[in-house]
Amino acid sequence: MMKVQSSKFKVQGLSFFMLFTVYYLLFAIYGCGYSIHNKASLPFTAIKIGRIENKTLEPKLQDRLYRALTEQFLKQGVDVNPGAGYKISGTIHQFDLRVLSEKSDVAVEYEVIVKADFTLTDPSGNTKEFRNTESPFIISFSGPGPLNELIAARELASERAMEDVAMEIAAILIYQ
Repeated sequence: MMKVQSSKFKVQGLSFFMLFTVYYLLFAIYGCGYSIHNKASLPFTAIKIGRIENKTLEPKLQDRLYRALTEQFLKQGVDVNPGAGYKISGTIHQFDLRVLSEKSDVAVEYEVIVKADFTLTDPSGNTKEFRNTESPFIISFSGPGPLNELIAARELASERAMEDVAMEIAAILIYQ
């Protein structure tokens, strides 16, 4: 008689655990603002990356943004193709380094600020502009060491900033 009661509690415990797991999973997926998208729900399946213009004094930003856009669209399931109907082009108009902290009157931590404008052209020729797109995250780096380490850290930070701008514009275009 004791074995029957014990197995009954095990079944009830297992049922409760399964119900809790399913509820938690559904809440985690749908309750946090996230949604699952498949390739068929994308507004376009291929895009052409047009001219990226750099109007700042920082060299090579246009190359970094082009590469970051390509990687980001590919991650999202959108093919990057020169013959695609949709075309994105952009202009980087701000790249600033803002001092976040100083030590003995020497800047030791910097923040990278990047702003860019983008234009999306659809196959029928209609354009949509996205102004002042910037990184949704704060990109910072430290530079208390030798100059070559400061320059290397700055390069990495500018690359991360371009990746974040690319991620932001891809999200705006894909999940409008």
